[in-house]
Amino acid sequence: MRIGIDTGGTFTDFVCLEKGEGRVYKAPSTPQAPLGAIAAGLKELCSQGLEGVEVVHGTTVGTNAFLERRGARVALLTTQGFEEVLFIGRQTRRELFNLQVEKAREIIPRDMVLGVAQRQGSHGRVEQPLTSEEISRVRGWVKEKNPEALAICLLHSYANPEHEERLAAALSDLGAPVSLSSRVLPEFREYERTCATVINAYLGPILARYLKDWSRRFPGVPLFIQQSNGGFLPGDRAGALALHTVLSGPAGGVYGAMRLARDLGEPNLLTLDMGGTSTDVALVAGEIPFTGEYMLEDYPLGIPVIDIHTVGAGGGSIAFRDRSAALRVGPRSAGADPGPVCYGRGGELTVTDAQLFLGRLRPESFLGGRMTLDQEAVRRALGRLAGELGVAPEDLASGIIRVANSHMGKALQAVSLERGLDPRDFTLFCFGGAGGLHVCELAQDLEISRILIPAQAGVLSALGMALAGFRRDFSRTLLLSGYRLTWENLEQERHRLEKQGMEELESQGQDLAALAVAGELEMRYRGQTYTLKVPFTPSFLEDFHERHRRVYGHVFPERPAEAVVLRLFFQGAEASGNLPPLKPAAAARVRLPRAGEVWLPQGPATVPFYYRPELLRGSPLKGPALVLDDYATLLVLPGFQGEVLEQGHLLLTR
Repeated sequence: MRIGIDTGGTFTDFVCLEKGEGRVYKAPSTPQAPLGAIAAGLKELCSQGLEGVEVVHGTTVGTNAFLERRGARVALLTTQGFEEVLFIGRQTRRELFNLQVEKAREIIPRDMVLGVAQRQGSHGRVEQPLTSEEISRVRGWVKEKNPEALAICLLHSYANPEHEERLAAALSDLGAPVSLSSRVLPEFREYERTCATVINAYLGPILARYLKDWSRRFPGVPLFIQQSNGGFLPGDRAGALALHTVLSGPAGGVYGAMRLARDLGEPNLLTLDMGGTSTDVALVAGEIPFTGEYMLEDYPLGIPVIDIHTVGAGGGSIAFRDRSAALRVGPRSAGADPGPVCYGRGGELTVTDAQLFLGRLRPESFLGGRMTLDQEAVRRALGRLAGELGVAPEDLASGIIRVANSHMGKALQAVSLERGLDPRDFTLFCFGGAGGLHVCELAQDLEISRILIPAQAGVLSALGMALAGFRRDFSRTLLLSGYRLTWENLEQERHRLEKQGMEELESQGQDLAALAVAGELEMRYRGQTYTLKVPFTPSFLEDFHERHRRVYGHVFPERPAEAVVLRLFFQGAEASGNLPPLKPAAAARVRLPRAGEVWLPQGPATVPFYYRPELLRGSPLKGPALVLDDYATLLVLPGFQGEVLEQGHLLLTR
């Protein structure tokens, strides 16, 4: 039995796959103690106990610690003269004409950085030795600072890790876990490598404490942590590789969407994952998209992650009147506690409250009828804000929806139009608990004609985790060009890196025979700054020219090319076979009227209600209609029609 668990800011989702059957569950998250919601869900799914269960878990513990600056107290050791790299950063600016740009908050204070007297060249040659006296000085400084974690990032250590390894060995008895740049990100570019190493050290102890609590709470249950690259890694390695868990939850959603869409013959997708706190979008053109340029609050991660664009527009996004008397929505979220006003615990007005006021959410079906919604509290809160803005309550509720749609529409354009791709060529794949209430309006705005809503859309990220396989990435800086750039030399480098990866994985108990190895190169024309990725094949040079032509519209065949970085991906088998139907673990108590009044963009109308589990394969569906499920609701607008596919997936066309 494998269970995928996705802990979000508002809800925690569960998908259990076992012997040809699948069960799903959703519970409100417990942000102060995330294991509380997990324990409740596991009890519901595994009433007979946890024997024979393995868990793939997507967690926001590390991400939230970074965003709230609650990470470990980190000391950074770097080459003397490069102490300011982390604070200077790049000269690129996200907002060219903004004269009041605010830099992201610092991860560590300047007094927690020490320059080490040593130096290596770009090819690994020692320019200034690391003496035993210097190691003693560094050791004394670290003991005085008493950090919770150490980050060591020495100049050009990707080419020669000897000095980093010596420092780590000399400091190993001080009790602070050590992150070495030559292991975290052994690639050139000092700023990116420094950021990656510091973030890994910053999040490692936080994640390690969480995993220790997990082991105490659920002893003997095999745990795997979802990574940002779509695969998982064993829980006992996640603390040392905390950097790889930053996009843990959203990555599971994109992977799950790709798997389901592939089975349904829909290779080109715009994914829309709208949860309670945020919305994550991605563009899938036949394969999962990856990027090495992901930024977390202006700090580059440096590692390959699924290319996901996130905006602070979720069901729990708070609506408010700003200082210029305009309506704003998000990015602050009401989260799980107190949650939206309709949860009955106070709080501020949210997108979910607006949907409930407009009749688009039905209390009878919310969480399968397990959670009551306070409609009267929503009316009072909406009336107060409407009075401040001088508009009718129904106009305010509709305005909240339009503002949230604007944020999500811009995000979808960012991964399509802004990259030269027409969104009309893609199917809008909608999931997450809140996405179905917005998807038709977004499709209209972007002129998208096809929408796919999977069965149990509200827990798809957890499904992606339950279907995922093991993955570890290894990389090596090459900087090969001219006569040195040959397939024979590249093969030699691949063999070295593959041997390194296999030795490390074997020492951790991985079954090497069960792993497949794939590779890619980062290439550029010599003298360029940016690189392009191409598959690791004998035709790498032709592939690079063609890729350059496709991206930039031209090539430079007379200029020498350069292979900059080699990456190898060790991948285990993903869950195979036909996906079983997914059914709620808790018996639903849903009793719906056949129709009701719903406010559409055109105004109020009486629309039919459908309970999604009762829709049969091949059943036609025509808007306007409200399709209700235990963990998600779909608003079908006029002009859309669709049908029920196998296993209850819905395909809408405009």
